[in-house]
Amino acid sequence: MNQDVDTYLTPAQVAKQLMVSPAAVRIWVEKGELNASTTPGGHRRFLQADVDRFALERGLANKSASSKKLGVLIVDDDIQFAGYLEELLSEFPVLNVDVANDGFDAGIKVRDMEPDVVILDLMMPSIDGFEVCQRLKSSPITSHIRVIAMTGYPSAENLKKALEAGAEVCLTKPLHRKDLFELLNLDEIERVLS
Repeated sequence: MNQDVDTYLTPAQVAKQLMVSPAAVRIWVEKGELNASTTPGGHRRFLQADVDRFALERGLANKSASSKKLGVLIVDDDIQFAGYLEELLSEFPVLNVDVANDGFDAGIKVRDMEPDVVILDLMMPSIDGFEVCQRLKSSPITSHIRVIAMTGYPSAENLKKALEAGAEVCLTKPLHRKDLFELLNLDEIERVLS
């Protein structure tokens, strides 16, 4: 990051640097995990040094720049749907995509792959997506991993439970490709890494 230590960033700029959604930045600020200043107009601003320190602490410190790929793990027991997502996302050369078809396999793949993002189905047998998400977010080793939950049963209770478990967002199946691409910041990632 080439900016001065005293450079201030907007929430959108921080989200782009860390390859997360602006909602994730807002949550980190509200939890007191990421320092922010407030302008007289009520807008949040971030010191580049604070963002850099936060990225290092969370393991977000430009991991993609060294590997040149963003690791995405798809976790879904619907083998056909998981295959569709894998094929869809594998078209982007900036992504390293893998699939797990249950919560147990997800644990093994997270350890081996060290993904940046997990796209997680909530309704799976044995270890469901809520538990997988909660385990990821409660461990200091994996808490930095972005979790994008998805469900074919988008009840208010399921959406609330997914966010409480630590998911950044919960999408409704069938997914809208545009929503997923925006959450993954694919246009920005391809521009930065090319």
